[in-house]
Amino acid sequence: MAEITASMVKELRERTDAPMMECKKALAEAGGDMARAEEILRVKLGNKASKAASRVAAEGIVAIWVSPDAKLAAMVEVNCETDFVAKNDEFIAFANRLAQLVAERNPADVAALSQLELDGKPVEQVRTELVGKIGENITIRRFVRIEAQGKVYSYVHGGAKIGVLVDLVGGDEALGKDLAMHIAACKPKALSADQVPAELIETERRIARQKAIESGKPEAILDKIAEGAVQKYLKEVTLLGQGFVKDDKLSVETLLKQRNARVASFALFVVGEGIEKKQTDFAAEVAAQAAAAVKS
Repeated sequence: MAEITASMVKELRERTDAPMMECKKALAEAGGDMARAEEILRVKLGNKASKAASRVAAEGIVAIWVSPDAKLAAMVEVNCETDFVAKNDEFIAFANRLAQLVAERNPADVAALSQLELDGKPVEQVRTELVGKIGENITIRRFVRIEAQGKVYSYVHGGAKIGVLVDLVGGDEALGKDLAMHIAACKPKALSADQVPAELIETERRIARQKAIESGKPEAILDKIAEGAVQKYLKEVTLLGQGFVKDDKLSVETLLKQRNARVASFALFVVGEGIEKKQTDFAAEVAAQAAAAVKS
C-alpha cells in the first residue's frame, strides 16, 4: 500500500477543499493516486466542491442568537457566492447554528470556531460538506459575542443582510428595539468619540484643512476650520453623537439621558462589507468562450 504523506493530503485538500481526514481516506482508497483520489472526493462531496474555495464569497447572511434572558448573544456573518444560495434553508440553518455555538462555546476566533463540534463533526467538515452539496464557496467571515451588562436587543434587516446587537443598560424593550433599528439605519462606526480610531480623525482633519487651503481661507483660521470639520464628522459616525432616527433634533445621547439608560456596547455587521466583489461581464465572457472554441 502506498504511503500517504502529509504533503499529499495537503495538496488534495487544496485541490478539493475537502476535510483533511476525508482527503486522507480518499488517498488511501486510491492507493496514493492523486487524480483518482480527487474523483473519489468529487463523487462523495459533489464535483462542484472542487476549486470552490478560490471563488469570491461576498453574498450571505447575518445570523443572530440571543439567550432567553437576553444576557448573552452572538452574531455571525457567513458568506456565499450568490444571493440565491443565501436563501437556501440549509445554508441559513448552518449560520443560525454557528451563532448559537459562538454564544455557548465562546471560541477565540474563526479558526477556533471551525474546530468546534457540530453534529459530531468539526464545523470545518460540516462547512466543506455543505460546499460540496450546494456547489458554492461558503466562508465563515466573522462573529461577535456579547455578555450583557444590561440586556441585548437585536435587529436583522434586508433579508438578513444587516445585523445589529445592542447592550442596553436601563430603559425598556421599546427603547432597545428603537436603538437597534437606528444603528442598522445610520451605521455608526463607534459608540462615542473616544472610540473612533485616531487615523480616521486625522484623515478628516487633513482633508478639511486641504479643502480650506484650496478655497483660499487664511492660514490663521485653518486649524479652527479643520477642528470644526472633525467635530461634525464625530457627530455623524458615533452612536451617541448621531441624531435619533425617529427625531433627528434629538441626539441619541440626549435620548438615553432622558430615559435614564446607557449603551454599554453595540455590534453592526453588513454582509460583504469591505469584500471586493467580482464584476462579471456576461457578454464578454461568452465572446471569449466563443473565440476560444474557434481557435481550438
